[in-house]
Amino acid sequence: QVQLVESGGELVQAGGSLRLSCAASGNIFYIRTANWYRQAPGKQRELVASRSSNGNTNYADSVKGRFTISRDNAKNTVYLQMDSLTPDDTGVYYCNADVVLITGTEMRDNWGQGTQVTVSS
Repeated sequence: QVQLVESGGELVQAGGSLRLSCAASGNIFYIRTANWYRQAPGKQRELVASRSSNGNTNYADSVKGRFTISRDNAKNTVYLQMDSLTPDDTGVYYCNADVVLITGTEMRDNWGQGTQVTVSS
């Protein structure tokens, strides 16, 4: 069974930085694609960053130039570096990934439980 566990969320002041981690476990060979979503209070979940299987990255306009998604296959972990944070970045951040198991089976659309990021003004 594939598990994604996010960590790194906390309370931070505006202008600060955080690095979120998403660790995959469960006989993982590698993480093929990865996305970070966030959900602010009272709002729909939105995609903020994605990394494709060939390494291409895309970002929501609201985070371009401030957030960076990366992957460490040796650790089966995906990161989201967040800089110049503003109160609008507050929300629960979720990791979503397609992974390939050591058996060669691809497991798609796996989700973590989320990690809370709160940015104070």
